[in-house]
Amino acid sequence: MTTYSEFKLAAIQAAPVYFDREASTKKACGLIEEAGARGATIAAFSETWLPGYPYFIMRSNIGRLPWKAAAEYLANAIEIPSATTDQLCEAARHANLDLVMGVVERDPQTQGTAYCTLLFIANDGTILGRHRKLKPTYKERAVWGEGDGASLTVYERPYGRISGLNCWEHNMVLPGYVLMSQGTQVHIAAWPGSEAKAPPAPVSVWERQLLLSRAFASQAAAYVILVGGLSSPEHFPEAYQQWAYPATGDSCIIDPRGEVIAGPAEGETILMADGSMEHVFAAKAACDVAGHYSRPDIFQLRVRRAPHQRVVDMPGPEYDAIESDSEPNS
Repeated sequence: MTTYSEFKLAAIQAAPVYFDREASTKKACGLIEEAGARGATIAAFSETWLPGYPYFIMRSNIGRLPWKAAAEYLANAIEIPSATTDQLCEAARHANLDLVMGVVERDPQTQGTAYCTLLFIANDGTILGRHRKLKPTYKERAVWGEGDGASLTVYERPYGRISGLNCWEHNMVLPGYVLMSQGTQVHIAAWPGSEAKAPPAPVSVWERQLLLSRAFASQAAAYVILVGGLSSPEHFPEAYQQWAYPATGDSCIIDPRGEVIAGPAEGETILMADGSMEHVFAAKAACDVAGHYSRPDIFQLRVRRAPHQRVVDMPGPEYDAIESDSEPNS
């Protein structure tokens, strides 16, 4: 009989220390240590957990963006690599778990753009890679830049293949299909958090994020760690409490057939569930959407993998040759 790898999945649901990178990092390291002590193989935090989701944009008119909050938000973003990521890497190594952390990533070149990024760290403390959100949603576009296809990656780990997307990237369809085509087996669905029914909407934020996460699990035949953020006024500095947004987390863990096996979680907690590669293979044998359950003779998806390059330095001789080729014949 086949011996299948088994693993423990953890959704770390907690509030960061908003607008405070150092304090949030310290809190994250403690939570990572706790997850490791409980036997987690892989642990995940919510979208832009470090140092927090930009709720201030949801409570303000974009034309009157609170610039003081925006400046402080960018100042507390992290760069990859940096002293902050070094701390996260050491925490993951010490806890002996793979870590997927939602971060606000600052562009190291311009220092003026932030990205909604998922940072992947291995249990030996090395950075596996990162994924920048491809299309910020609605008012998020006022504070985040757009990612590119270079980060649509599945990482091979001893227990399985892992991937991740942020929030409404699960509503885009195509990014998920790229990850499914690489055989993802454990997927992180990172969300900023949900709130109770929001009239007059017929469906709550929570119901939408659960629906999309369960659909991904079923289509990918993969476990999904749906991890949501927590937020309330007391989590914010007093000057920014006017923009606080009531996010209740409601994290869940979903099996490869789309069934919820843990959660929804309440309050600050570490939600855990057992996983087995047997369940992944059983689900993929029934439906592999990028394999036997596809029609490549009809549909094909092209992906531009090259990272964005806004400025390209052209050496003299090569540039002169290009200019010469472009001139009309006399």
